[in-house]
Amino acid sequence: MNTAEQSTGAESASCDVVVIGGGPAGSTIATLLRQRGRSVTVLEKEQHPRFHIGESLLPQNLRILERLGVLDQVRAIGVPKHGAEFNSQMHSSPVTYYFENAVDKRYPYAYEVRRSEFDHLLLQNAACQGADVHQCVRVVDVDLRAGARSIVHGVDEHGNRSEWHTRFVVDASGRDTLLANKMGWKQKNPKHNSAAIFGHFDNVVRRSGRDEGNISVCWFEHGWFWMIPLRDGRMSVGAVCFPEYLRTRKTSPEEFLWQTIRACPSVNERMREATLTGEVRATGNYSYTSRRMYGDGFLLVGDANAFVDPVFSSGVYLAMSGATAAAEAVDVWLRDARAGERLLRRYQRDVRRAIRMFSWFIYRFTSPAMRSLFMAPGNVLRMEEAVTSMLAGDVYGASPIRAPLALFKVVYYVSWVLNLRRAWAVHRRRRRNARVQFVEETQAGD
Repeated sequence: MNTAEQSTGAESASCDVVVIGGGPAGSTIATLLRQRGRSVTVLEKEQHPRFHIGESLLPQNLRILERLGVLDQVRAIGVPKHGAEFNSQMHSSPVTYYFENAVDKRYPYAYEVRRSEFDHLLLQNAACQGADVHQCVRVVDVDLRAGARSIVHGVDEHGNRSEWHTRFVVDASGRDTLLANKMGWKQKNPKHNSAAIFGHFDNVVRRSGRDEGNISVCWFEHGWFWMIPLRDGRMSVGAVCFPEYLRTRKTSPEEFLWQTIRACPSVNERMREATLTGEVRATGNYSYTSRRMYGDGFLLVGDANAFVDPVFSSGVYLAMSGATAAAEAVDVWLRDARAGERLLRRYQRDVRRAIRMFSWFIYRFTSPAMRSLFMAPGNVLRMEEAVTSMLAGDVYGASPIRAPLALFKVVYYVSWVLNLRRAWAVHRRRRRNARVQFVEETQAGD
C-alpha cells in the first residue's frame, strides 16, 4: 500500500477504482480495467483460496475467460461439461441438452470447477495484471461523494484500519450486498424464494464417456437437486428446496441432507456408496435485487446487485458478463462522466434483461408444465435450440432465440392450463414460500 496521509488515524491511499470483493465479478472488472490502464485496488474480506458454492460454468463464460487470458488455466482445473441433464421421477429416463445444439456453435462445452480454485485463479490474474489486491480486508463503510473522490474504509484481520480515496467504487461484495444494504436499496424478490443444503461427496456414480462432466438436475417433491462432477472424483451435491421444507429439519444438517437425498430416487441411486467430505452447509433467502445498480461514481455488479435461484448455473456467468460490460462503462466514465452515464444505463438495462430471461424459467421450474416440457424436448420452430442456447448463457443482445423462446412460453401456458389442478397447487406453494423467511446458516451445526 502507498501510504499518503494519516488524517483519520488510518493509512490512506488513492486510486482510480476501488473494487470491493475478489470473487469472479470483482476479479473480472479489476483485470479489464487494468488492461485499460486504470489504477485499481481490490479489497477482499477473505484469504483465497476459500470455499464457495456454484461450481458449474456456462459455455458463454469461455469467451470472457479468453479475454481475461486464463482459459488454459481454467481448462487445467476443470472438468469438461458438454450438456445439462434433467431427471424427473415422472419420467423413465433422463434428458440431456447438449450445448453443441445451441444457436452459437463457437462454445459447445463449458467446465465444472472447484470455486476455491477458480476464484483464486481469477484473483491472482487480476494481481498479475497490476491490480493492488488486499486480502483479509473487510470494507466497513463507504463514503460516496458525488463529484469528488469517494472514501472506502477497510479493516484487516489484525484490526488495522485503512482508507482508499477513489474516483469510482465498484461493489462486487457478493451476497454481502454492501452498498445495497447501506443505502436501503436491497429488496427481497416477492416472486420467488428458495433455500439450499449441500455438500461435497466422494464415490458418487458418474455418467460415462463425454457425459461424465455434465451437470445433473433432478426434480423431487420439495424442489430440485444439483449433481456437479469435480476433479479427482469428487461431486458437489445440493438440494434447492422450498424454505418451508428446510424449516422442518429436526436433525443435524448432515442427516437432513441424507434424508433429503433418500427422498429423490434418481439421486439416491447414484449415492449408495457415497461418503461426505467436509461439512454440510445451508443457505437461504436466495432471491433479492437492488433498486439501484449505479450512480455518480459507483456501481453494483454480480451478486452485490441481484441473486436468483441457481437452477441454470447462471450466477458466475451473470457476474462475469456484467463485470465485462461494467468495465467499459467505468473506463469511459473516468474520461467523460456524461458518456459514461449512457454506458452505465445500458449496462443496467442489459443485466436486468438477462436476469429477467433466466428468472422467467426459474420462477416456473418446479411447475409440472415446465417439467413436462423439459423432459419432452422437440425442436419444432427451433424451440429446443432456443432453450439450449438459454442454458448456454446466450441471453444478451439481439439473439435469434427470442422468437422461439416466446413460442416456448406460449406452449408452457397452454400446458399449464391443461394441467390446471396440479399446476395451481405448485403455484400456490411457490407463492406461499416466497413470503417465508429462512435464516441463513453458513456451516454445519445448529
